[in-house]
Amino acid sequence: MKMISLAAGVLLLSGLSASAATDKAVVTLNDSPFATDTIMPEIYGQFAEHLGTCIYGGLWVGPESPIPNTNGYRNDVLNALRELKVPVMRWPGGCFADEYHWMDGVGPKENRPRMVNNNWGGTVEDNSFGTHEFFNLCELLGCEPYLSGNVGSGTVEELAKWVEYITAEDGPMATLRKQNGREKPWHLKYLGVGNESWGCGGDMLAPYYADLFRRYGVYCRNYDGNKLFKIASGASDYDYDWTETLMKKAGHQMHGISLHYYTCYSWDKPKGYALDFTTDQYYWTIGKCLEIEDVVKRHAAIMDVYDPGKRVALLVDEWGTWWDEEPGTIKGHLYQQNTMRDAMVAALSLNVFHKFTDRVRMTNIAQVANVLQSMVLTKGDQMVLTPTYYVFKMYVPHQGARVIPCHIESKKMKAENERGSKPRTFQTVSATASEKNGVVTLSLTNVDLDNDCEVKVELGSLGVKKVNGEILTAKNIADYNDFGKPELVSPEAFSGAKLNGNILTVKMPAKSIVNLTLTK
Repeated sequence: MKMISLAAGVLLLSGLSASAATDKAVVTLNDSPFATDTIMPEIYGQFAEHLGTCIYGGLWVGPESPIPNTNGYRNDVLNALRELKVPVMRWPGGCFADEYHWMDGVGPKENRPRMVNNNWGGTVEDNSFGTHEFFNLCELLGCEPYLSGNVGSGTVEELAKWVEYITAEDGPMATLRKQNGREKPWHLKYLGVGNESWGCGGDMLAPYYADLFRRYGVYCRNYDGNKLFKIASGASDYDYDWTETLMKKAGHQMHGISLHYYTCYSWDKPKGYALDFTTDQYYWTIGKCLEIEDVVKRHAAIMDVYDPGKRVALLVDEWGTWWDEEPGTIKGHLYQQNTMRDAMVAALSLNVFHKFTDRVRMTNIAQVANVLQSMVLTKGDQMVLTPTYYVFKMYVPHQGARVIPCHIESKKMKAENERGSKPRTFQTVSATASEKNGVVTLSLTNVDLDNDCEVKVELGSLGVKKVNGEILTAKNIADYNDFGKPELVSPEAFSGAKLNGNILTVKMPAKSIVNLTLTK
């Protein structure tokens, strides 16, 4: 089904023929003593919103469920997420956050009031998963909690008391927490002051929200050694004026500012389906995904004017693909399948984020389970690992590693840009490299659907003696993993990398992601 006109199609911008069996590319690793930037583990953050079956059925089934669980949390999902070494989890939204009143989600479950989830399908929320359940989940996963506070329909007092409830040793809110079964306070570092305040979080103007952020920041206090990292609700995509206004009026009061960027066709028209797309639509997706590099650059440049010391972090706390709900699923629950195309978007996006470690210190893919570009899909007692899950698993060695800058020369392509006449241009090969404990991880992506690529990697003075690798690819770019069927998309051992001195030759198949471990 073709949801968007791409009459111009996809064009090659080099002398290489589209019918060539094997393209050529060169990747140069520019390691030096001055390459000291670190890929923050939080760049691999997750996002769990009260939306569809992300929480209920995805993460939480309750302790009485016949589905194997630990205190109500699905064992299969817990184990899968532990493999990813999830560093941070954002909750409870998203748009849900600005209609969520935390007092409804504490205390005996039978006494918790129900509410209608007006943003996502009008389903009834019973509040059985609340503050205690979320923070206990983070402890089980060993990850940092990232709390999105209610600014849209809440009050300063409400958010201030929530922070006190979570982090204070003593006082009225701590007493209530203890009565509800938690003696010691939790650790809370990341606090989001609202979500999408320009839209579902209150339809505010930037100057008004800037004043609100300053006000909320005063009353959300640090208790008993807990240090809050306060995050302003930042821009969507190309709204550079929002970033400039917030940095100008509230930059000195914030620790971070968010940015949301989705790879999707349109907000007011059909977005197309995850499993049904044309070749042109695939390359459009690649171009749109990679445009996040220019978007991050422009927001970061504005931040540099007001914060040249780069104290304030840029957090891309919602990103990923957004397609129409799968046919036959509940409208507003945003359930979509996940193909090799989505895996490509994940790898390319992470490669971009690695380039901006001076500003981008957290990202949160949307979302962890059963919603948009998820890590896992669940149905009853079954669980499926998505192609995107495997990208995150392959990239685990990059977490906390030192960035090794890369220079890439490969065939270029262009795809239509719906925002103007100038097409998006991109290289068919993407790369990122990092080093930790003497081990170099090199991740390569070939987005070309038809042509293999021989990649010459110039290793410089790294002194590599041994190479091992794995590959993620599929017969068809629309292949995906489904319930009760053998996996079509999962990593396999890769033997197409050959080392000769300080030159590594990698023979990459079309539409593939290769992860190499280089040891000395």
